[in-house]
Amino acid sequence: MRFQRLPVCCAAFLALTACDKVRDRFSGPKTAFNGQAALGYAKAQVDFGPRAPGTPAHDKAADWIFAEMKKRTDSVSDQRWTQTTAKGQKLPMRNILARFNPTAKDRVLYITHWDTRPTADDDLNFGNKARPIIGANDGASGVGLFVALGDVFKATPPSYGVDLLFVDGEDWGGFDPDSSGAYPDALFGSQYFASHPPSPGYTPLFGVLFDMIGDADLQIYQEANSVQRAPEVVSRVWKTAAELGYGNYFKTEVGQAITDDHMPFLNKGYHVIDVLDIQYGPLPSGYNSTSVPTINYHHTMQDTMDKVSAKSLQTVGDVALGLLMDW
Repeated sequence: MRFQRLPVCCAAFLALTACDKVRDRFSGPKTAFNGQAALGYAKAQVDFGPRAPGTPAHDKAADWIFAEMKKRTDSVSDQRWTQTTAKGQKLPMRNILARFNPTAKDRVLYITHWDTRPTADDDLNFGNKARPIIGANDGASGVGLFVALGDVFKATPPSYGVDLLFVDGEDWGGFDPDSSGAYPDALFGSQYFASHPPSPGYTPLFGVLFDMIGDADLQIYQEANSVQRAPEVVSRVWKTAAELGYGNYFKTEVGQAITDDHMPFLNKGYHVIDVLDIQYGPLPSGYNSTSVPTINYHHTMQDTMDKVSAKSLQTVGDVALGLLMDW
């Protein structure tokens, strides 16, 4: 994904009074979600190695995701296609969709990407810039979250429809849109799914993209594009986090505008927001969410399992489940 600067005027609109009434705290799980299990699933992804499209590790990781979700629901399908990059390279792509209560008309869509970036282009060590990242947070943490959500849904099937979508090719190259508003070198899987939904007229009630949510120093600000284009979903997610006592992690301040997998969905009219911790790493003193921080493990060789925590995964997993229970 990519940072953007975007003036935002509606922060006050989304300031939730509930956040002031709930004490920020972490006292263990608030739902049936298991953050430690999610951490283990994330590590299983990392153990395959860098999972950039076109590599054997990419294929093995996809097979693992499909098999694990098949253990949790009978309704698992994939989308396969060949993607042409901006430089003309042909890449095998694979989205994976796990559906719970697949016959339900009313559905909620959760999205995460499972690929990793082929180059550590933001690494401060120039010798690392051409190396592929391991993607413990940027790729594996979302997978861990979703497989652990699958554990809960298998034990207690939801009474309405839940779709867990693992998209491919988010992090391939540059994030600049072309003249048509499409993204020719990244966000491949989300663009493909948004243009090729699982059924005609597929319209989830709302959707949430989860990206980079395993950061041990969890700080999730309201993403500016989400606030402007789907404020009611932002309000629902942050209200749920506050009610669970997680207002210290889900900040009510509006942060940067991010080019991420929610954008193709928003552009197609879906009400999908981005939940992510873009400041991946130790927060410097005087941190301001509207400026790009100087310390960040994003797109570097430092994106490793020791920077990811079960506590952060527990926090986000509780919110993901709490959001569905509150629906």
